[in-house]
Parts: sequence; C-alpha cells; structure tokens
Amino acid sequence: MKESIKNIVDDPTFTEGVAWIRRHFQANETIVKEGELGKCLYFIEEGKLRVSVQVELEERRRVQPGINDLGQGEVFGETCLYELRARTASVIAITDGSLLEIDGEKLNIYLNDHPTQGYLFFRRLFEIIFERMNRGNHTIECLLAWGLKAHGIDTYLQAPGGIKQA
Repeated sequence: MKESIKNIVDDPTFTEGVAWIRRHFQANETIVKEGELGKCLYFIEEGKLRVSVQVELEERRRVQPGINDLGQGEVFGETCLYELRARTASVIAITDGSLLEIDGEKLNIYLNDHPTQGYLFFRRLFEIIFERMNRGNHTIECLLAWGLKAHGIDTYLQAPGGIKQA
C-alpha cells in the first residue's frame, strides 16, 4: 500500500492541500472518534496508533479496549472512503508521528482517471481488509471459546455429528 499511496500523492495532479494533507500528531491525540462522520482515508507515515471501540459491559459501565495497533505504512478509515459515514472505531496515537489524510471523493476521481493505479490500490486494499477480517474472526473465536468455558456452557454443546462432548 505504501508504494501505491506514494505514487498517488507524488502525482502533481493529486494536489496537496486539496486532495490530501499531511498531519503531525502527538501521543494520546485522538485522530478519529467512533461515531463521528468522516470521508477520508488515512495513511500512517510514521508513529503508532491504537484502534479502539466502546464496549458496554453493564448498565452505565463502559470500557474502550484497543482492538488493533497500526504502524508505519498502514491505512485506516477505508469504511468512509466512498461516502460520508460514521466512524466505526476511534483511533488514538500511541506515539508521536505523521499521517496523510486523503479526501475520499478526490481519491476516487483520481483512481477512476488512472485505472491501473486504481486496480493496484484496490487490490492491496482488498488484501488488507481480508487480513483484518481473518484477525477479527480469530479474536471472536478465542473470545467465544473463553466465554463458553468461563460459564461452563461447553459441556452442554454437541460436537459435529451429534456426539455430546464431555
């Protein structure tokens, strides 16, 4: 993704200040907040960021666990790439660093006008989303197994083929 983004922002027709801006951030700074509206894709040039979501444990008791850490060369905000949408997570800086904030509408126009770069960009973005989905599925499986065991539910489940597990 790094090479693809670099080629796009280096193109003089994809104007800095109009299609994208460079932002410097400091540790503990909120880059995006869950629920706020956004239409930008972010590319991390340097630094570390933490993705977190709000989880309600009980009435009036909420926590905001980190679900993923991101570093140099990674992207986030892809769910808001095509239209103004609510952010699905918060992203907070762990360290100082910098990122590129890329306007989704201008990026889509550029990629439509440059189909080869568009193909390469979306191919890599698809790979990233697939990798994240696999990590998320693994996390869900682990949490489900932990929850079932913590509540003794696993002793009541049937294994494939209808054989009760002991």
